[in-house]
Amino acid sequence: MKKTTKIGSILTAIAVVALLVTTTGKRSEAQAQERHPHYLRALSDLRLATGYLNRLTPSEHIDQDQLRAVTEIEYAISEIKHAAIDDGKDIHDHAPIDAHIEPRDRFRKAHEALKAAMEDVNQEEDDAHTRGLQARAMDHIRKANKAIEDIQQRMHLL
Repeated sequence: MKKTTKIGSILTAIAVVALLVTTTGKRSEAQAQERHPHYLRALSDLRLATGYLNRLTPSEHIDQDQLRAVTEIEYAISEIKHAAIDDGKDIHDHAPIDAHIEPRDRFRKAHEALKAAMEDVNQEEDDAHTRGLQARAMDHIRKANKAIEDIQQRMHLL
């Protein structure tokens, strides 16, 4: 009988610890979102830029520069999410993209969305850990913008 009670006590303790860890993680994520709403806006802008880059006309295909830009955007999103600032949305969850948008406008709008994301991420930061992710996210956004500029120059859209 004592063995059963001891096992029950251990299982109860494990359940309590698991509950505390889960609850604390969710609370700290919510607190991070409250302290850094600009990162949530940046996530939205980054997903929108990806949507513009993935919106292809029937005669287009994704080239290396577009793939490079999308990859850098995904890295930037990952950096932001590492700080427990995650709105839980899929990368394809963005405002609708006009089905008839011309490539010139599509790349311009992707560039604008990345510029907005850069402004959101480039806020004053007092947490050393978050400053590191901020710098890495900004570097990825810059690289994505450079890839878009390369596309625009190649297509004579600038």
